[in-house]
Amino acid sequence: MAYKINEDCTSCGACESECPVQAISEGDDVYVIDPKKCVECEGHFDSAQCAEVCPVGAPVPDPTHPKK
Repeated sequence: MAYKINEDCTSCGACESECPVQAISEGDDVYVIDPKKCVECEGHFDSAQCAEVCPVGAPVPDPTHPKK
């Protein structure tokens, strides 16, 4: 499933540059992940890099956007 960024996001931007498919962008209040682009870093890394680098754990799996 794709990841999403929850309301814990502090808009630090650490995740944006870590995304290998450029699925993360700055939103109005927090960063957002485009679920159509998110591949959970599959084929690039062993784990979701956004979740790995986030200091507050804001990127989480999004059950409303399962893998295709």
